Amino acid sequence: MAVYTHVPAEEIDAFLTRYDAGRLVSAKGIAEGVENSNFLLETTGPDGSGHRYILTLYEKRVDEGDLPFFMDLLDHLGARGCKVPRFIADREGKRLQQLAGRPACLIEFLTGISVTEPTPGQARAAGEALGALHRAAEGFAGSRRNALDLPGWHGLAAKCGDDFDTIAPGLGRRVAEELAFLDIHWPGDLPRSVIHADLFPDNVLMLGEEVTGLIDFYFSCTDIRAYDLAVTHSAWCFSHDGGAFFAERAAALGAGYEAAHGLSPEERAAFPVLCRGSALRFLLTRAYDWINTPADALVTRKDPLAFLRRLDFYAKADPAELLGA
Repeated sequence: MAVYTHVPAEEIDAFLTRYDAGRLVSAKGIAEGVENSNFLLETTGPDGSGHRYILTLYEKRVDEGDLPFFMDLLDHLGARGCKVPRFIADREGKRLQQLAGRPACLIEFLTGISVTEPTPGQARAAGEALGALHRAAEGFAGSRRNALDLPGWHGLAAKCGDDFDTIAPGLGRRVAEELAFLDIHWPGDLPRSVIHADLFPDNVLMLGEEVTGLIDFYFSCTDIRAYDLAVTHSAWCFSHDGGAFFAERAAALGAGYEAAHGLSPEERAAFPVLCRGSALRFLLTRAYDWINTPADALVTRKDPLAFLRRLDFYAKADPAELLGA
């Protein structure tokens, strides 16, 4: 989450009059993330007792044409017991609006916090929640191409070009070598489904070791199902700088996923390559954002080299240690 478009409180208050949400009490920009402009709203609530919502303005990578897919997906998952935030309709039944020249939605606020240093128990709960999501996604009729797949990685690398080496000497060459490896080894015959594709700790709300919400589905797409676990692995099982691998967290994550869904032998065999792809994907998007984020944006830039360190780990790791098998 982030803030690129600043909206006066008076405009937000007027926006809320379309809904049974009460009047605006406060609006606070949320600085984490890099995709959309997000605000935590406090309102008087429909009955005057107070309520919270998330207001999201869509910009940068989110295509307005994809929003019905996200809305339908969350409706599908929520109806099957997944703890996901719903898009709120106004009095006319509309969920997609315009505000400050941007597509905008009012979204349910879920309780819980995102952990910064997950315990093994929390990693297991995240694995279970991901497995439950994959089970709940079965039968979903919608489909969306993953724009950040292997061809997309090539495109991002080309856009970064010589600027890679302003981040770290030799980074451009390392990226080119990894792309060449993945071109040869990326699996093409594994089961595919709708995936979250961005299940970092800040997209999982928890109370203790209980998952209370899965949020931020704006990268969700149709792709290799086990790749979703690889993304979660690279997000949950390392120190923030990518320099330390936490085997106990990894084993717990794998055990949680196994309990809720499980991996086939073919998915397990391909898992190290999927992890390398995940690490490269986030290295590339972080590098692109590092190079291109406006200086005046209220946004926290994230270090691309944290995922270069993960990539280097995956390239040398014993496959058996990745999920504690």
